[in-house]
Parts: sequence; structure tokens; C-alpha cells
Amino acid sequence: MRIDNIFANARAGGRIPVSFEMFPPKGELTLERAREAAEKLCACAPDFISVTCSAGGTGDSSATADIAAMIERDFGVSSVAHLTGIGRTRAELAERIAAYRKAGVENVLALRGDMPEGADAARGDFSFAYQIIPDLVEAGFCVGAAAYPEGHIACDDLAESVRHLRLKQDAGASFLVTQLFFDNDLFYRFRELADAAGITVPITCGIMPFMSKQQVTRMVFMCGASLPSPVIKLLARYEDDQESLMHAGIDYACRQLEDLAAHGVDGLHVYTMNRPSVARAAIAALGR
Repeated sequence: MRIDNIFANARAGGRIPVSFEMFPPKGELTLERAREAAEKLCACAPDFISVTCSAGGTGDSSATADIAAMIERDFGVSSVAHLTGIGRTRAELAERIAAYRKAGVENVLALRGDMPEGADAARGDFSFAYQIIPDLVEAGFCVGAAAYPEGHIACDDLAESVRHLRLKQDAGASFLVTQLFFDNDLFYRFRELADAAGITVPITCGIMPFMSKQQVTRMVFMCGASLPSPVIKLLARYEDDQESLMHAGIDYACRQLEDLAAHGVDGLHVYTMNRPSVARAAIAALGR
């Protein structure tokens, strides 16, 4: 099913869509390994599952479309295949579009992506995500895009990030998924700015439980998410107790989800890290 229809149906029914994100397993990817992860996530009955291009969400994988199609075909759950534009020529984008269409992909999340290490930054015809959206829409995909509640890490001005978000909507994006954040008040401030900028498409909130100090540090440097005092205190309290820290991280994320749901957000998107325990905890917290 098209993701824009999922949001419309949910709104008509007075409920909030809940979705998960998974990534291809590290190392040599097999569809069977991806199937095992997808089956456990689909058992929680999410409204849709998004599939990143590779572990960590950077680079690109020819298996992304196959995994997304498999989720819909084998488990009856709608899926979204990520697609990056950085470093691609128009001919290469057309080839990727053709591959996604051949695989049966219906929904695509259009992303700028990270330039592969050692690649020529000047190569390619696209510098921003909004530039690839019209081609995806013209090809018949339902297109989503990324939103950044604290602003994109490469942009110091939050208002400028919101202006870029409007460009994505104007280019044809019909839903938005946010980067992770640990402070809901930052999202509520961002939502006000988005409303003022004329953003009318659904914005679904991306939440990721912290599992280790190393993971949080990596996420902060990759996406620029800030750490509120309660998170810093939990990291300090359980720094030498990995299991307790994981439980604390999942609990904190679930409380974020509960608060966001109470504030009537458009959607909730859980970065599961392929962990069924995270998916199950999120669903339980939301009373699904």
C-alpha cells in the first residue's frame, strides 16, 4: 500500500501509524538473513517498514529493493526502500529507478546520502535530496523524505533546514520521517516551525533507543542530535552495566513514544536496529 494512503486512513480512523526501520545485516547480505529479521519485526504488525541502503544507512545496496519487495510479498506489510542521490548521475538514477520498479517497490524514501569514502565530491548531478524527488514521483513512486528536528548537521540554521524541507514537499514528497532525537520538546518546536513554513504532509517521528555509550556518541557525531540531561545521567549511571543500560535506553525511548502519541503526532517511526525486543517494547508501550 502507498504510504500516503496509510497516513490518510490512519487519520480518518483517529489513530497514529507506527513503523519500523531495519537495515541489511552486516557482512555478506543474503535475502534469507534479511527475511529472518523482517519476519520478527512484521510479527509486531507495524503499519510499514523502511529498509535502509546498508548497515548504518549509508552507501547503497542492490538488495534494498529486494528486501522491501520481500516484506510486502511474504508478510503483507507495506515497505519503503531508501534511495540516495549523492554522487549519482541522472543516468545512474534512472537505472536505480528502473531496478526499484522491476523489484515491485511502491514507496521510496529519498535521501541525499553520504558520499562514499574516496569518491569525487564533484561527481554526480544531485547535491540535495529534493533534487531527485521529481524523478521518483514521475516514475510513479510514493515518495518520502527526511526531516531534521534539530536541523541538518551540515546546516547551522534550523530555519534554513525547514526551508529545505519545504522544497522537498514542493518537489513531491508526500510524507516525512525525522532523524532521531532524544528530547521531544525539540520536536514540538520544530513542528511549529514546519507548520509556519507551510509543511502540510505528515511528519512521523523517528525514535532510537540508546544501547551503549559508544552508539550514542556515534549517533551524536553522525546526525548532530543533542543529549538532554536525563540521557546523560543514565549513560553515566549504567556505563559499566551494559544490560541495564540497554533496558534503560529502551524504557527511555518508550516514554518518548508515549509522550509523542499523547501530543497527537502524525506518526511514530522506531529505529529498531533489527532488534525484535525494541519493536515489541515500542508496540507494548503504545498499547497496540
